[in-house]
Amino acid sequence: MLVSGAVSALAQSAGTEEATAGGEASFDLPAVTVTTASPVVKAKPKAKRKSAAPAPSSVVQAPVEETAAPELQPLPGSIVDAETFASVSVATAREFEAVGGATITDTLQHKPGVTGSTFAPGANRPIIRGLDSYRVRTQENGIGTHDVAAISEDHAVPIDPLGVDRVEVVRGPATLRYGSQAIGGVVAAENERIPTYMPPGGLKTRIVGGVSSVDEGADGAVSVTAGTAGVVIHADGFKRSAQDYSSPHGRVHNSFVESEGASVGASLIGTDGFFGVSYTHFASVYGVPGWEADEGVDPRIDMEQNKFMAKGEWRVRNSGIDTVRFWFGASDYKHSEFARHAHDDDHDHDDDDHGHDHDEDGITPFSLGSRFLNRQQEGRIEVQHLPFVSALGEFSGAIGIHVDNRRTRGTSFEGESLLEPVHTTSVAAFWFEELAVTRQLTLQAAARIEHTTVDGTGWEDFHGHLHGDHGHFHAHTFSGEREYTPVSASVGMLYKLPFDTVARLTGSYVERAPDAAELFSKGMHEATGTFEVGNPFLDLEKATTAEIGLKKATGAFRFDASAYYTRYNGFIYRALQGLQCDPVMSGGEFNCVAGGGGHHHDDDDHGHDHGGHMFDLVYFQQRDATFYGAELALQYDVAPIWNGIWGVDGQYDFVRARFAGGENVPRIAPHRLGGGVYYHDANWFARVGLLHAFDQNEIGLNELETPRYTLVNAEISFTTTIDVSARGATKLTLGVRGENLADQDILNHSSFKRREEVYLPGASVRAFGVISFN
Repeated sequence: MLVSGAVSALAQSAGTEEATAGGEASFDLPAVTVTTASPVVKAKPKAKRKSAAPAPSSVVQAPVEETAAPELQPLPGSIVDAETFASVSVATAREFEAVGGATITDTLQHKPGVTGSTFAPGANRPIIRGLDSYRVRTQENGIGTHDVAAISEDHAVPIDPLGVDRVEVVRGPATLRYGSQAIGGVVAAENERIPTYMPPGGLKTRIVGGVSSVDEGADGAVSVTAGTAGVVIHADGFKRSAQDYSSPHGRVHNSFVESEGASVGASLIGTDGFFGVSYTHFASVYGVPGWEADEGVDPRIDMEQNKFMAKGEWRVRNSGIDTVRFWFGASDYKHSEFARHAHDDDHDHDDDDHGHDHDEDGITPFSLGSRFLNRQQEGRIEVQHLPFVSALGEFSGAIGIHVDNRRTRGTSFEGESLLEPVHTTSVAAFWFEELAVTRQLTLQAAARIEHTTVDGTGWEDFHGHLHGDHGHFHAHTFSGEREYTPVSASVGMLYKLPFDTVARLTGSYVERAPDAAELFSKGMHEATGTFEVGNPFLDLEKATTAEIGLKKATGAFRFDASAYYTRYNGFIYRALQGLQCDPVMSGGEFNCVAGGGGHHHDDDDHGHDHGGHMFDLVYFQQRDATFYGAELALQYDVAPIWNGIWGVDGQYDFVRARFAGGENVPRIAPHRLGGGVYYHDANWFARVGLLHAFDQNEIGLNELETPRYTLVNAEISFTTTIDVSARGATKLTLGVRGENLADQDILNHSSFKRREEVYLPGASVRAFGVISFN
């Protein structure tokens, strides 16, 4: 039997791409259609989506084969559905296959409003509108990634690009569904590890692989989904290996990355919904480039995560209830951080292919420096009510409950541990309601209230006095609970203008509870060269945002433009104290010296110490701040040519951030302007594009200016159907993509590695291929 679910909330623009796997709740679901298996199933016309929650759907329409002539090859980065209150950027599996980076951010970071931390090839976390770490939530199939990437920029997000069907970057009111820690945005990866539909013909297989020149990299993945009689089983696996990459200045030492993973899942699918579970294993070993690697320390991280997930949907359509949905995830995450130490003779490890543990030919062995653990359980349930008509218009909406339980620990074996065991619990209720006033005007309101408890051990005081340039500092311990009750709300308006253009206006007030690390950190943070002291007396962070947008997702000319303004009351940040401290306590005291803000340790060419390292002292504080910016993406199909269409695209984005008093917030990306020329038909896709980042001279305290650069990329691919039968179509895609073809010197101003002048990869060519059996 073939079961049709809800159409994805964010379908690609007409004539470009079939809707693929989506994310969360979609309202006004189309009627479920059950048919007997047949060689060809004709798709129904797609209904317009109405959603009380501006986020993608949890159940997707089963891919179907048309008997009509083949459509054009999809345009990567297509402008998506205009009828959503959220500002959303989308990347599909097609884009991840072509880019081939080790993280999903490698593909997302060139989209308007999104950059990456680029701390290491294996650890590149998304930054949205200048916000990262504790303000950006990463998730997979509606459940958080349950990692410790927010604590430190050298920590990876355990999602591999080859394991996703679609990633959506959501800003604005939609983030209320996921909690106050998503105040800056949500990066939502979606896949079919928990199957949500019966594959046509009962079987769907995908094989993808690629090689890259800049790092001698190779990667590959395979996924299989099979089902019959209402039972669907899924399995997938991936593996990637990349050596140190090349920059215009030569090889970047210790920039390798290796990762692998696998997942199995199964679902029961019927006419009234589905229920499914999955189990995923992810493992990665990667190096961290920079001054320590150049001096032979070679820091690297060995991480793994095991994760169980469950998801389901019951289409009730009775007693005032339309649909009930739930998501659940439980995970066990850990990683160990290793480095070489010249005087560590007690660790004799075996040799391996990566040089992880050598003690031969004079090579110093690796020793364990720190270990991070995170055990987390998260669940969310939503109840969508049946639409009803009133004198004001048609109402549709949903209410939900969201719970989270997390235990985290960061243990150091070389000094004071960054984070003692901490326990965070959160219980929240949220509500979305949408009112279709007229055919042109739709209103939305949303609210969320949560209660968060953080139980841990930190320092309530860190004080001392300098005598000349040196001094001794003491710490007083704080141990106990901190409780917060953030309350958030938003309102929005959509208005349909002529020419299929939709205007949106949203306003939101969001409160964020401080994260455990912001409250209870108390040790060295080697990745950022800081000695961090949390503040257990932080208050709620409050943000008031207004955003206006204009979008057109159909026709020859498509665009998405938005402008926003956010005012923070009590913005939490790491404030430099003008001191450097030894992370090892002696006699109950820490030795500190005047200075800080530049990694100046002892005398060497880099300004670093070769003996006992001193770290810049930072203290978590609060300060009012203002963020504002704009984003624009556009595509114009100029004219038919040959067997397809050629066109032009463009983009522009900027963000400006200042603290009260006029001081710039650090690590804010520069203005970026780009564009390209593309061609696509039923078989071919080709594009050549430029992305120019301007000089960044609006810098924060102790920052360096970052020079401009121009990124030149090009791509060409060919797709063909090599077999058509009653079992479905077999498709083959072969492509080549070039990045930074001008071999520009690229420093990322948003990265902590910018100060160390760790250049991003130089000119690179990637060849990739995809075989799919539907």
